[in-house]
Amino acid sequence: MLRPVAVDANGETLTRNQAVRRERVIKAVMELAAEGGYDAVQMRDVAARAHVALGTIYRYFASKDHLLAATLVEFSHDIQGRLVRQPPRGDTSADRMVDVIRRAMKAIERQPRLGKAMVTAIASPDPAVAGCQAEMSTIMVQLLSEPMADVDPDRRLRIVTVLSHVWFSALLGWVNEWTNVGSVGDELESAIRLVLPD
Repeated sequence: MLRPVAVDANGETLTRNQAVRRERVIKAVMELAAEGGYDAVQMRDVAARAHVALGTIYRYFASKDHLLAATLVEFSHDIQGRLVRQPPRGDTSADRMVDVIRRAMKAIERQPRLGKAMVTAIASPDPAVAGCQAEMSTIMVQLLSEPMADVDPDRRLRIVTVLSHVWFSALLGWVNEWTNVGSVGDELESAIRLVLPD
């Protein structure tokens, strides 16, 4: 799985130095959001923490939600990388799928403020977030398809679509404090067991 080439807010490919600065910005956002959540991510604070000019941030990201949504994309790529290094475990597609979900949710549970901030941003109607939403859809298809290699491709895609919706809905419920973070994984496991009976 290859990461997409880093681009700026206008879709221009970044040079190596620009990509390094962009990575510093993403790291700063992760730290600030982990410490204080969505409201703690202010562009000036991000610039100060990343040691870049404020204008540099706006070169790469059109808005705060765009910045946090891009952070979710990077966070998700990291989860994908871990799953490549340690493939999902389990005897059945359902067991492997549950393993993927539980491992991904553990990563979010470790930094709940960051998780809530990223989910809030990816749900934004901000047009600048649309590209990140499309990237997350691709990542979700990859994450959820891999454990179901033995399932018919058409059925697999329909299952992935349903589970993606359940996952997103459960995350929104957690962000809005209708439920707790542990319930997200439980709801997903229930959905997986319903659509992929052993």
